Amino acid sequence: MTRTVPVASPVDFVAYGDYSVKTPARADGAFVRPLYPFQGRITADGSSGFPAEAGRYHLFGAWAVPGIDLYPQPLRAEIDALNERVYVSVNNGVYQCGFAGTQQAYDTAVTALFATLDELEERLASRRYLFGDQITEADVRLWVTLARFDAVYVTHFKANVRRIVDYPNLWAYTRDLYQHPAFGPTTNFDHIKRHYYTTHPHLNPQRIVPAGPVLDWAEPHRREDLGSCM
Repeated sequence: MTRTVPVASPVDFVAYGDYSVKTPARADGAFVRPLYPFQGRITADGSSGFPAEAGRYHLFGAWAVPGIDLYPQPLRAEIDALNERVYVSVNNGVYQCGFAGTQQAYDTAVTALFATLDELEERLASRRYLFGDQITEADVRLWVTLARFDAVYVTHFKANVRRIVDYPNLWAYTRDLYQHPAFGPTTNFDHIKRHYYTTHPHLNPQRIVPAGPVLDWAEPHRREDLGSCM
């Protein structure tokens, strides 16, 4: 199989401006994610600061994979619990590694990150997805970090204890999701790499985008026959 090294397209910072981390690190050097800025409501009388006016807003929606319940009622408590753990130590954990201001803050974050990845590797040894044979919200939330992990977080955020390709179950699981029509076609690795490597000048002052890694996302995952044990 012939595979070429991907080369990232350039970013026009003159036209689009620069990017910077919006909040400073804590006194102990730990990264603190800023609060989501859009928390208001659209009200008819405008009292919220977001008045209901024709043509004022744009609504973006997704035509979601029909008949699939990503948040089934019987699993909601378990999904919420796993989502919280994955968010703290994986989704946000890679940022705590990359934006750590001290060695101690980095060590704490990277230890928690790989402890959770190790647990997920074991969990996925006997089930196709995080909650058996059905994709749930938990898989979607984990996917966004796993998809970027080897291409970005291993080098740019120093999350390099292991790569996802070093985990047999996690790597096959990630390919399984990528080969699903709702995941692969909506994933743009060129955009992912250009975004990270060129918009954090304090981490990568020269804004050089690495050529690799070359990963075979089409490799058969062979996870179809895994049991659905919970």
